[in-house]
Amino acid sequence: MKDGIKIVTIGGGSSYTPELMEGFIKRYHELPIKEIWLVDIEDGREKLEIVGELAKRMWKAAGYDIKVNLTLNRRDALKDADFVTTQFRVGLLPARIKDERIPLYYGMLGQETNGAGGIFKAFRTIPVIKSIVDDMRELCPNAWLINFTNPSGMITETVIKHFGWKRCIGLCNVPEISMKHEPKNIGKTRAELNYRFAGINHFHWHKVFDNAGNDVTAQIINHLNDADGGTPKNIFQAKFPLDLIQSTKLLPCGYHRYYYLATEMVNHAVEEFKRHGTRAEQVKATEDSLFELYKNPDLNVKPKELEKRGGTYYSDAACECISAIYNDKRQLLVVNTRNKGAISCLPYDSIVEISSLVSATGAEPLTWGNFDAHERGWLQLMKAMEECVIDAALTGDYSMALKAFNINPLIENGTNGINTINELFVAHEKYLPQFADTIKILKDKGISPQDEVVREIIANGN
Repeated sequence: MKDGIKIVTIGGGSSYTPELMEGFIKRYHELPIKEIWLVDIEDGREKLEIVGELAKRMWKAAGYDIKVNLTLNRRDALKDADFVTTQFRVGLLPARIKDERIPLYYGMLGQETNGAGGIFKAFRTIPVIKSIVDDMRELCPNAWLINFTNPSGMITETVIKHFGWKRCIGLCNVPEISMKHEPKNIGKTRAELNYRFAGINHFHWHKVFDNAGNDVTAQIINHLNDADGGTPKNIFQAKFPLDLIQSTKLLPCGYHRYYYLATEMVNHAVEEFKRHGTRAEQVKATEDSLFELYKNPDLNVKPKELEKRGGTYYSDAACECISAIYNDKRQLLVVNTRNKGAISCLPYDSIVEISSLVSATGAEPLTWGNFDAHERGWLQLMKAMEECVIDAALTGDYSMALKAFNINPLIENGTNGINTINELFVAHEKYLPQFADTIKILKDKGISPQDEVVREIIANGN
């Protein structure tokens, strides 16, 4: 690879960008970055300018002569890039509010990457990631695409399996959170434990061994419901049934609460919806306060308040992955990559979230082997659901979207499920060109969101 790295971040106006900059600054001795391009769209111009100026101050304070470029022209940025990171949200936070409020209106879970909201986030994102890959194929054909855009597993599978861009690795911060918080609960440090993860994005399990090879998973399970047990801050910490978890001999990720504890989680979400608004509305308030902090011309470090967002440790995942590729480290990381038989019950070419050795040639998954019936059943169901979502997003096929809804465990079959999918289609019309014919039919039938806040958002042009 050439001397001096060019990195392009699409979604550069994100509130997470300071964490990414911090990660690159900490690793400058092994990642000789020459230029960084932060890219956004017109609707994100103000945030891009605010966070971009903070990024420049951070690099200046660190003492490194790095050129940080801000642009709304993606093609200008992508020319000859070495690494492209993606962290964008199609429709911005108003779209997430719709994803959460409409299902909750009908008594179903409203969540960013799970249930109906996660499906529609994929529908909106897949056409955009295709346009990015098309540009990369022309402008930076040898670049690596490091995807952090959710739903990360489905986006990564679409890029690799359907668009044919092999130089792609998907990332998630959830494994990082587990590995940061769990060791101290059994009196260990991270360096004293060996982790193995397997599953799919936001639906993986892991097991843990000490340096003598002893399985300490059961010990960590005993602390799973502790306040600092490794659950991401954006997930309500309903109490896992420890007898069930111990019987699996595996540690679930925090997102399994939505499936193992569906009643408790949806009840909590509905109660919050009634009292405080959705998680998306809470995040919007947090982001507004973060950007006020970012405006401070004396601020030149990542503010601690950023940890209130759900993506803490993002930079550890993203920057370590880039360094492992650039420096051919063969480093053990948890990534979204091709299965290649590592998980025996899933297709060879499907994308899985798994412990892998990452080097200049990409990610090589470590063989996990078999899951027992309980985990295997869940995993195959969720992967089939993902495949239906991707198919629908690529083809604009309403019937395939219905199939994805039908087999998603968090979506009610029947009238409420149909109302939810139809209202979400109409609410997101601006960002679903592949479903234009379907949306026209629905609108001609008089379908529109019943939730008043969603109606107000749509009326204001979002």
